Amino acid sequence: MESKAPPQTLLLLCGKSNEEKDVAKVLKDNNTLQLHKNGEQVDVVLHSEIETPFEDDAFRIEEYFKSLSTKRFGRLLIYSPKLSSTHDVISQNNSDLPVGSVCVADVQLKGRGRTSNVWQSPKGCLLFSFSIQMEDGRVVPHLQYVVCLAMTEAIKAVCLEKGTPHLDVRIKWPNDLYLGGLKVGGILSTSVYRSKKFYVSAGVGLNVGNEKPTTCLNAALKRVNPLSRELKREDIIAAFFNKFENLYDVFLEQGFQALQELYYRTWLHSGQRVIVQERSDDQDQFVENVVTIQGLASSGYLLGITDDGQMCELHPDGNSFDFFKGLIKRKMN
Repeated sequence: MESKAPPQTLLLLCGKSNEEKDVAKVLKDNNTLQLHKNGEQVDVVLHSEIETPFEDDAFRIEEYFKSLSTKRFGRLLIYSPKLSSTHDVISQNNSDLPVGSVCVADVQLKGRGRTSNVWQSPKGCLLFSFSIQMEDGRVVPHLQYVVCLAMTEAIKAVCLEKGTPHLDVRIKWPNDLYLGGLKVGGILSTSVYRSKKFYVSAGVGLNVGNEKPTTCLNAALKRVNPLSRELKREDIIAAFFNKFENLYDVFLEQGFQALQELYYRTWLHSGQRVIVQERSDDQDQFVENVVTIQGLASSGYLLGITDDGQMCELHPDGNSFDFFKGLIKRKMN
């Protein structure tokens, strides 16, 4: 029985200015972009070489660039109608891409999340990953919070600009986006250290026009006002990079402390009392301690204080944090 050929993946390269278009041409001519981990056959094409239009619900590149006002981020675009993972494209090619390069897909077959979760993302999702290079490893853990904050600020800005009702999208620590108690998005940041730099790949998934599996921004808008204009993926991602570039510059120059007040107004947890549940020393029973969330520690983890005044850090890799139940349960190996 013949084995199936590896899937063919189209990567469309385009740039906002002639400078980014020249970079895109070099990437294509040198056959730079790889997806070797997924065994995909990659067909790399320049935007100027495409004559046949994509489907009506495809990502509209011209509309995106029209709204983009950045100097660095989001200006070199890699677009694919269907892709295993935007994060893989960026992470596997990060050192060969200009800082701020972004990969966008209409459909994602093997999206990635925390704790190695993998899922399919349907049409209607805003799916993108982008590249960052950083030298100070001490601030890398906070980067995911800047990404979360930039997205919530972008949604506010687009709603205001388009005259739609305000959508109160909030941050659930460490990297989820919630609306009305339901998850509508998530952030994933990974990094590798090479040649004295941290090559960071930041990925975002946001439910814009797909109501399943939870809800989406446009469904929430319709509930508030059935006649409300729908939000577009192109407007949101352009607004995201416009916001992110400014927040990122503040972050690098002044530290995350300069963004904390805005972040705490956007997240769900200030002053929240939760129960930390972990095994006793003899492992026979659980011990529970009540902790009040204070904010973020300098390390980037959650900072809490017990009723007897002891400060403690809560780490996402070792805890299951369910703010609906007010419970942090220590996971066992």
